[in-house]
Amino acid sequence: MQDLDTELYLEALDQERERHPELASFIDDGWIAEVLHVVKSGKEATVLCCKAGSRVESRCVAAKIYRSRNNRVFRNDAVYQEGRVVLDRRARRAYEKKSRAGRQVQEGGWIYHEWDALKLLHAAGADVPAPFTQAGNVLLMEYVGEPDDPATPLYKVSLQAGEAHELFHTVMRNIKLYLAHDRIHSDLSAYNILYWEGRLKIIDFPQAVDPRSNPNALALLQRDVENVCAYFAKWGVQSDPHRITRGLWGRFLRGAL
Repeated sequence: MQDLDTELYLEALDQERERHPELASFIDDGWIAEVLHVVKSGKEATVLCCKAGSRVESRCVAAKIYRSRNNRVFRNDAVYQEGRVVLDRRARRAYEKKSRAGRQVQEGGWIYHEWDALKLLHAAGADVPAPFTQAGNVLLMEYVGEPDDPATPLYKVSLQAGEAHELFHTVMRNIKLYLAHDRIHSDLSAYNILYWEGRLKIIDFPQAVDPRSNPNALALLQRDVENVCAYFAKWGVQSDPHRITRGLWGRFLRGAL
């Protein structure tokens, strides 16, 4: 017979499945034990702080739940979609015809694209959350912060001059690392850089592009660099975004990153 503690634990898991059916498989597989609270709810997705299950060594995980395409909007999504390849022929035909099935392919593409980018960049040593697993419209990743105190978006942080210079170079190192691994964030700003105990984690990669195939890559890289330079200029960091972009792009084209 099961003891009382085990029965209470299993009952709690059943309640979590009922409250969050989209997370049921992650609960069953030991990734999540309990949903604690909402960290952020935006147009594209909601991020939850979850108590980690037995498969995760950390205390918490972040569950990013994408909204359905009818309830979310990626701005100018065609800009990011150019150059992406749908390998499955049937899915590609549906995508090109913009049918209902094609819209589902596109929706799933955003989710998988972020998962793929996080895996690639985390393995390369970038300052991004560690990706754990992905299924359906949910992506599980490293939670940054304490359970009751999430990491703060950089735009809300007051920096010291010396700290600002160090963090600026950290972000630029990441942009360079992304480019060296054929990725451009494409929507980088102080709004999707998390600050925790003096360190940064960069988030939100569904719109990341491959500079080898996307014709808008240079303009998107330029925008990322300009956004970062503009933010750090408020804290006394002087930089030339056009020179930085030209240097990065030139080295990328020469294979010298």
